[in-house]
Amino acid sequence: MKQSLQLKLGQHLTMTPQLQQAIRLLQLSSMELSVEIQEALESNMMLELADGSDEYEDMTPEIQGDVSSDVEHEAANEVGGGDPSETETATTTDDIPADLPVDTQWEDIYDSLPISGSGPPMREVFGGEAEPMVNAEESLSEHLLWQVNLMPLGENDRVIVVAIIDALNGGGYLDTSIEELCTTITANDEVATEPDEVEAVLKLLQGLEPVGVAARDLRECLLLQLAQLPEETEWLAEARRCCSEYMEILGARDYKQLMRKFKVSKGELSKIIALIQSMNPRPGSQYNSDQPEYIVPDVFVVKEKGRWRVELNADTIPPLRVNPYYAGMIKRADSSTDNSSLKAHLQEARWFIKSLQSRSETLLRVATSIVERQRAFLEHGEEAMKPLVLHDIAEALEMHESTISRVTTRKYMHTPRGIYELKYFFSSHVSTTLGGEASSTAIRAVIKKFIAAENIEKPLSDNKIAALLSSQGVKVARRTVAKYREAMAIPPSNERKRLT
Repeated sequence: MKQSLQLKLGQHLTMTPQLQQAIRLLQLSSMELSVEIQEALESNMMLELADGSDEYEDMTPEIQGDVSSDVEHEAANEVGGGDPSETETATTTDDIPADLPVDTQWEDIYDSLPISGSGPPMREVFGGEAEPMVNAEESLSEHLLWQVNLMPLGENDRVIVVAIIDALNGGGYLDTSIEELCTTITANDEVATEPDEVEAVLKLLQGLEPVGVAARDLRECLLLQLAQLPEETEWLAEARRCCSEYMEILGARDYKQLMRKFKVSKGELSKIIALIQSMNPRPGSQYNSDQPEYIVPDVFVVKEKGRWRVELNADTIPPLRVNPYYAGMIKRADSSTDNSSLKAHLQEARWFIKSLQSRSETLLRVATSIVERQRAFLEHGEEAMKPLVLHDIAEALEMHESTISRVTTRKYMHTPRGIYELKYFFSSHVSTTLGGEASSTAIRAVIKKFIAAENIEKPLSDNKIAALLSSQGVKVARRTVAKYREAMAIPPSNERKRLT
């Protein structure tokens, strides 16, 4: 094989560090972006918040212009091999005052915090009613252990009750069998236990608050709660019997058979069922320790003078700038370690600020384009949602679909109808009999409207809903209706049946 040298011309896309940083910032959520900005402020001396109160703010344009030309000139010298001494200019330490201010008093720099009990009320400071402090919620295990510690239990019983509490799920049910508990207690705590002992301790635990806790199924949970009601409660005996003997029939909503079993009228049966439904099927859920998650919108959509206006949430991206004091310390034609470090920090700061600006501009353009196409949704609601895919926005803005996907993921829009993720406005479409298209979001809204207006004694089946949609010109199969209904967490027709 003969070796030879060949010269070829070609084009290829290089992922520069600046481009990688811009792409990474583009796909971050508002919370992740705030963390990223905070880390950049802590790691880069050149970055600072542009709060408008800095004493060097007036000299920022000049210094940034000088430093920008210095960095560009340095880069040109590195590439072209020019002599830095020929163009060396004057940004030196002469501009730095000889005596820098010294923080001799803490109060000169930092405002003192008001002493407790002094100062204006919190509602005056924040312009409204003060929200109460949210304390850490008590978990179900802690609540039960607090009650158990007040009881005179032996050592073995205490080990058993702790094992039972640990085996409870989030709803307060005991999913583990008595035999498995015995095996676990014997293996882990080295305490020999019998099923009768565990059963006795379980009965003791079931008498604690919340009522119905440690039940092994829904039947037992409801019976435990019904047992706590006064005996003179109306229809109490029938409710207990219904839960004890006819739970399957009640779950199937076979009300005619229940009326025959109890020999009661429809109105009387509705009172029995109402008493059962007043019980809590998940007694442990009230002690759920999950904290609510708050969404910070990235863009706001408001209607002014008949036109929809889109604006960015300024709180998500604080204004940043290059610190003029540190930028002024950079010396031209100085290759020392400190000067090189300052230049590197300056370049990183400028890249970071430019990437944030690019992210904001792209997000605003995409949000504006979405609002232009979904104006009918903002005016009339979900039923007016139009079909929209990523390709439509990418083609209109001359961007790649992957860029639109990054922008719309975990970014939220605040509208007069609520807060929605930008992905919400994209949906597939279904053909209509008139040759048009209907979005899946609009079809879901129509299905929800049909179900809300249905006869609760004879709920609409999926086939009937598909027929109603077809009468309105929307071709949807029964399985598609079932898929949309399940996506909205709406039970099937047999589970929606109610007594009037």
